[in-house]
Amino acid sequence: MTAPVITAEHLARYYEVGGGLFSKPQVVKALSEASFSIDPGKTLAVVGESGCGKSTLARLVTLIEEPTAGSFSIDGIPGTPDNWPRLRQSVQIVFQDPYGSLNLRHRVGTILEEPLKINRPGMSAAERQEKAREMMDLVGLRPEHYDRYPHMFSGGQRQRIAVARALMLEPKLLVLDEPVSALDVSIQSQVLNLFLDLQERMGLAYLFISHDLSVVRHVADEVIVMYLGRPVEFGSKADIFAAPQHPYSKALLSATPSTEPHPDRKRIKLTGELPSPIAVPEGCPFAPRCWKAQDLCRTTRPELSGTAHRVACHFPES
Repeated sequence: MTAPVITAEHLARYYEVGGGLFSKPQVVKALSEASFSIDPGKTLAVVGESGCGKSTLARLVTLIEEPTAGSFSIDGIPGTPDNWPRLRQSVQIVFQDPYGSLNLRHRVGTILEEPLKINRPGMSAAERQEKAREMMDLVGLRPEHYDRYPHMFSGGQRQRIAVARALMLEPKLLVLDEPVSALDVSIQSQVLNLFLDLQERMGLAYLFISHDLSVVRHVADEVIVMYLGRPVEFGSKADIFAAPQHPYSKALLSATPSTEPHPDRKRIKLTGELPSPIAVPEGCPFAPRCWKAQDLCRTTRPELSGTAHRVACHFPES
């Protein structure tokens, strides 16, 4: 049996905000109780509204920030700060904005070779260039692109450059943070197909962060639905899309555009505002916006329970 590339247990990240001369700082629980694993060649999608903890999770997994609580390991190595230098070659990230994530003053070849200069000091200039050109070919860039600047490319081509840069150190895990949301719809499918092709060729594991469920339907194997920093549902893509059990998941799916006719499908409109992460309601955080909420929901927080398909709800959908 193949070992997971990454395993996380009860990851949490809290921030202190505010505070002053006469007041104590308050705590924002940006992420709590996130547990998952990703096998080689598989994709775990993390979905939810803005502020639900998706990007915080990405910062923990890519070793940008240390978790407040919980633990994780990459390729069997604990993700503690003393292991960060050796782990950073195993996990890389592709950002949402392919224009802002590239240094506009450097040529493509320089951008791609930079990770090798930092992490593989023993490589010669010729070896770095050969590796860069190999990655360019892998992501569908032409040889003459090596000496061009990022501003000379379209958005889709710039994202291919960013993907090539992420692959230079031959990572086992790629964190894809909204990787196609800044691209034209006509280009999104090309980039998504590139991700799928690279995954099949290289056995990459993906942590795919998105708010677009139509994209998630195309790429994911498993899905975590987040709400206010906590996972509220976890399962296979087939289970989540065919039979969502948490009311929030059902509301998200009802708002997803589709080209298929759904005569019985009804749009669920959530009322009320998203609660503040500084003052999370007692009980279920979704209760103030949930049409199924009862007294138990307002007083007792539901735990994520189940086996393959898990849900944090006292009264899940049947």
